[in-house]
Amino acid sequence: VHTAFLRKGAKFDSATKAEYADIQAELASLQTTFMQNVLKDEEEWKLVVTAEGMEGCPPDLIAAARQAALDRKEVDPNAHVVTLGRSMVEPFLSYCRRRDLRETVFEAFSKRGELSPERDNLAIATNMLRLRRRQAELHGRASFAEYQFEDTMAQTPEAGMKLLSDVWAKSKEAADRERQMLEEFLTENGEVLEGGIRPWDWRYYAEQVRRAKFDFDENEMKPYFSLEAVTNAVFDVSNKLYGLKYVKREDIVAYHPDVDVYEVRRNKTNDGKEEEEEEDELVAIFLHDNYARPYKSSGAWMSEYRTQTRNLAPGADPMEGIPIVSNNNNFSKGSEHTLLSFDDGVTLFHEMGHGHHGMLSDCTYEYLASTNVLKDFVELPSQLMEHWLSEPVVLKKHAKHYQTGEVVPDDLIQRFKAAELFNEGFATIEYTSCALLDIALHSLSDYGEDFDLKKFEEDYLKEQGMPQGIIMRHRPAHFLHLFASSSYASGYYVYMWAQVLDNDVFAAFEESGDVFDTETAKRCQACIYSKGNTEPPQTLFFKFRDREPDATFMLKNRGLIPK
Repeated sequence: VHTAFLRKGAKFDSATKAEYADIQAELASLQTTFMQNVLKDEEEWKLVVTAEGMEGCPPDLIAAARQAALDRKEVDPNAHVVTLGRSMVEPFLSYCRRRDLRETVFEAFSKRGELSPERDNLAIATNMLRLRRRQAELHGRASFAEYQFEDTMAQTPEAGMKLLSDVWAKSKEAADRERQMLEEFLTENGEVLEGGIRPWDWRYYAEQVRRAKFDFDENEMKPYFSLEAVTNAVFDVSNKLYGLKYVKREDIVAYHPDVDVYEVRRNKTNDGKEEEEEEDELVAIFLHDNYARPYKSSGAWMSEYRTQTRNLAPGADPMEGIPIVSNNNNFSKGSEHTLLSFDDGVTLFHEMGHGHHGMLSDCTYEYLASTNVLKDFVELPSQLMEHWLSEPVVLKKHAKHYQTGEVVPDDLIQRFKAAELFNEGFATIEYTSCALLDIALHSLSDYGEDFDLKKFEEDYLKEQGMPQGIIMRHRPAHFLHLFASSSYASGYYVYMWAQVLDNDVFAAFEESGDVFDTETAKRCQACIYSKGNTEPPQTLFFKFRDREPDATFMLKNRGLIPK
């Protein structure tokens, strides 16, 4: 708490406090504009294509594109609309047969935040970089990166860079092997691509190789991954691990008709037993906001309308200490059923991990409760939850065909598992390039009048040996983690840092012989989910594992070193 006050300028003199307040106000304004510009680009841009233009795309994507056309008042009954939501763009790039259409969509998607001269997010981001540099200077730090890293597990930008650089070298090797597989596929099929494999080609040909080499098409899984099925799965996993029960409240009106509201309850003993006669207690109110819609922020996130606390005024209603937690996704809503990709399912499980962090919080003070922890610890609870989705015991219970109710076949699970790590080099490069550039950008000590953010991106990625055919997952003009707030600025590395932790923690469940082991889950709740920032994260991890974190589990699970 003392550190937090110091970082907010508690010891500044009056003049410095005034300047600091002005910086914070200007940053808040710029951050809002940056986010609004991205939302405006996503809302305004569309590609109208015919049914023929959608050839190769799975039925659920075609249905979503047709629904998007209806939502945008397209009168042509043959019209389909591709928007810039990631849940529509990525499958379109993976399956659309027409290279020209893939290029058009990719170019617009990768240039969000700079599609209109009136919305120049590169200039806004540069302004923010200068303000952050001044903010760090007022704290006596050489760069904003140095300032940000002080209050993390990593402690220094060099420590964050070391982890990323180690992963970067291994992921480049993996991506090069994957590109070679794509090129061999092209040669075997007599295809020649002008300019070679470009960013709008990689996903498409990766899916072709996945089918040819592993006899697996991700679309085979989608009928078993309806939003309803995956939601039931995440609630069931939540119940088996932490005893949470989700009771839907149809009578509570939320802020949008698509939002579902639940009471989250638990037996008072929290022993995992389903005893009808035992009284349960209210743990949280949970809002599930799953669909994309106009003017909704892109991406996925957890938020709280009220954070857990025991610090209530005498006579206050205990309900005031109950958290109200929201999980927000941006899935493309189907006309009848919403089918998710496996990655969409991972996102839903990820956000529920954050939700657990809020709902299972057991702290006296709101300021130290829930997700108010160090940035490189906050993604541990969320990324940990992702592991259960691909567990066969979960798939066999919940992955049921949305029409027939048939359980996902064992053969399909086996083929899915065999193909699970294919293209992991590509995915790791997409992420790690963002995290590396983030730290490098915020480590600069000066952003002169001639500073060119686009040129910095180009030069830095060239210097790092960015593999051909891949670009950053989030380019600077739409990098919301960095420029829609300061929370993840010089902190995007935290997802990789937390992967070291979450893979190590999940290994403890595997070592127990049961991924739902009761004792391991109790320790996990006590050390990972309930303590907030009341103890140092290093201490909490050590209490759970009785040792320091080991990166080996993460590297093996990403296929970057042999298992």
